[in-house]
Amino acid sequence: MLSPDDLSALWITLKLAGLTTLTLLILCTPLAWWLSQSRWRFKPLLEAIIALPLVLPPTVLGFYLLIALGPNGPLGQLSQFFGAGSLAFSFTGLLIGSVFYSMPFVVQPLQNAFTNLGDRPLEVAATLGASPIDRFFSVIFPMARSGYLTAAVLGFAHTLGEFGVVLMIGGNIPGETQVLSIAIYDHVESLEYTQAHLLSGGLLILSLLMLLSVYGLNRRFSVMNTKH
Repeated sequence: MLSPDDLSALWITLKLAGLTTLTLLILCTPLAWWLSQSRWRFKPLLEAIIALPLVLPPTVLGFYLLIALGPNGPLGQLSQFFGAGSLAFSFTGLLIGSVFYSMPFVVQPLQNAFTNLGDRPLEVAATLGASPIDRFFSVIFPMARSGYLTAAVLGFAHTLGEFGVVLMIGGNIPGETQVLSIAIYDHVESLEYTQAHLLSGGLLILSLLMLLSVYGLNRRFSVMNTKH
């Protein structure tokens, strides 16, 4: 059976993954659209910066985020200026760090989906008098739904498995910043393999189910698009 601390870590992990995914979908939609349409000469530099978490050791990213979120860092000072307290070793700090860490897993599927749309559907919609908002909800979003699905699942699944970044930013505070990956590490360190198996097996099955849903739904969308 799961202990109260394990259940708390499960809730914090799901809450962190859900809020991170929602935040990323909102922030990355305009960013990915701009990247798919822009011919800015320095766009490759921006794309490289966004993709950095793919290759950077999580502890390196976590270290610099900890500096930025700490009392003397720019984000930490801004937070204290508005009376929000310290961001380091808090759930809010974890959320900010997760948004940075999982950003490429959401931006890139959306950017690819927007690029594959082409100009023709939007030109037709503009000819029919559709406003930019109408064009997004009536044309862009339905045609890019497989990209949104992939982005949402990858962003959620990647946040579920975070370890180095969340440990650096949030530490290991039960009920506050302890997530499942850190709880598993604690159980292994204490030789509590039964608890570690329960949590690890649950994460393994959940991750597999999410990836199966992505592949299955993307295949279904592909068949539907072929028929149309």
